[in-house]
Amino acid sequence: MKPLILCLAALAATPALAGDTTPEALIATYSAEAGQPADPARGEALFLAETGGGKPDTPSCTTCHTADPTRAGQARTGKAIEPLAPRANPARFTDTAHVEKWFGRNCNSVLGRDCTAAEKSDIITWLTGL
Repeated sequence: MKPLILCLAALAATPALAGDTTPEALIATYSAEAGQPADPARGEALFLAETGGGKPDTPSCTTCHTADPTRAGQARTGKAIEPLAPRANPARFTDTAHVEKWFGRNCNSVLGRDCTAAEKSDIITWLTGL
């Protein structure tokens, strides 16, 4: 019995790894936080828009991710970016910490501010429908 307790305690202390969530769970969480249902049309519009609020060399999400999220993109550094659409990249939106890290960086780069919970749910909803 003691080995089982030790094993369960070790698992509880382990940080979340990739696979700790799903796109649907993130959409539900962000939509609840926003107090409104996700809207894929708003997500698409935000993703494709040239906002002008962030850095001049990243006027839109498509700057690095391309207008087709089922295809690979390229960072300004030349590094390849795997497709954003979960259909093309099943690992996408399965790691909460990774999602939060990149929404933080990319929203600030493109919009000049953090994305709202509604914007996050809208974008993920649109991307899951591609």
